[in-house]
Amino acid sequence: MEDALKHIKIQENYDQENNIIESSVLIPGLPDHLAHLCLSNLHPSLLYGVCKSWRRLIYTSIFPPFYCLYVVCSPPTSSSSSNKQYAKIDDDQNSVEFFCLDPISSKWKPLPNPPSDPPIRVLRRHPSFISRSLSIQSLTVSERMVLIAATTHKFLPALERPLGFNPLSNEWFFGPQLPTPRRWCGTSSVDGNVYVASGIGSVYDGDVARSLEKWDVKKKANEWKWEKMAGLKDGRFSREAVDAIGYRGKLCMVNIKGHAVKQGAVYDITKDEWEEMPVGMLAGWNGPAATTINDESEMYVVDETKGSLSKYISEIDEWEELIESCDHLKGAEQISVGRGRVCVICSGGRQIAVVDVAVTPANVIRVVNTPQEMEAIALHILPRINIVSD
Repeated sequence: MEDALKHIKIQENYDQENNIIESSVLIPGLPDHLAHLCLSNLHPSLLYGVCKSWRRLIYTSIFPPFYCLYVVCSPPTSSSSSNKQYAKIDDDQNSVEFFCLDPISSKWKPLPNPPSDPPIRVLRRHPSFISRSLSIQSLTVSERMVLIAATTHKFLPALERPLGFNPLSNEWFFGPQLPTPRRWCGTSSVDGNVYVASGIGSVYDGDVARSLEKWDVKKKANEWKWEKMAGLKDGRFSREAVDAIGYRGKLCMVNIKGHAVKQGAVYDITKDEWEEMPVGMLAGWNGPAATTINDESEMYVVDETKGSLSKYISEIDEWEELIESCDHLKGAEQISVGRGRVCVICSGGRQIAVVDVAVTPANVIRVVNTPQEMEAIALHILPRINIVSD
């Protein structure tokens, strides 16, 4: 990756110094449709630094999509401006922004602004709880990013219906109206469906705290709705934003983050039944966890205290330690897994560590700074946006 980036920089300097004017022809003497077939077999990082016509090609819909890192961000509060920021908090406050990291150009780009009707009013921190971050919960489903739950400054649910972003159309969209808008819930995707479990609405309600709702994203937008599924036996998962992930046809949740003594529950989407979490899975769930995008076949967890990375082996109900300890992984806040990489929010949200788990031993291959003056809250691995990049 570093060699590719150096090559890109050298090529850009050469083009500027020599005033090279690029042709729109992809390969001289060859029809474009045949040139497309030839170039589509090459890695986009190789094409990016050759010429502008090839660079444009890799961002078009006809070129095989490569994956990018999408982040939900919030302005930092550690500076002296924090007090000014919270001196007045009104209904118009929104403390989240959205960015995409292009792995080929290594540049952060902001996503289009979310819809303003209704306006999105999300609060990350409140002056009464300055040392605590309010949860902003999002997930990846069917190669789209979806925000499910957050909090307003009045400690009310911020989203009456999910807010999603589709990178292939470069557009935001709204999901179906939630039966009860909530926060502090467990939410994840399993097999193309979004599940929201437990949580609290404007006030605590036992029925909501035990509820499970399902949204089938694979259906047409005009058929979207929430379907009530088998509920939890109690409301112990409504204390805070709990960890929930989809794994091999099941929704797995724990009710407390980190090393604290916790309880787990597993929902089988085929049987529409809740069951106890396997002992080994629960024992090793000592930090942010995630499963591989698209197939949800592999589960990873980062121990934020030790800085270790482990993979769950379901056949023996044990966690296999891939990295014993790494400073970059200590204090991990959230992770996303896909394409042979585990991406980890670290350094208080200021950096993202990329771990290659497709090799043995697994190792950190890159550390990326988050967008300037921003702290990362959540990560999503999604296809690149279909727009032409100069």
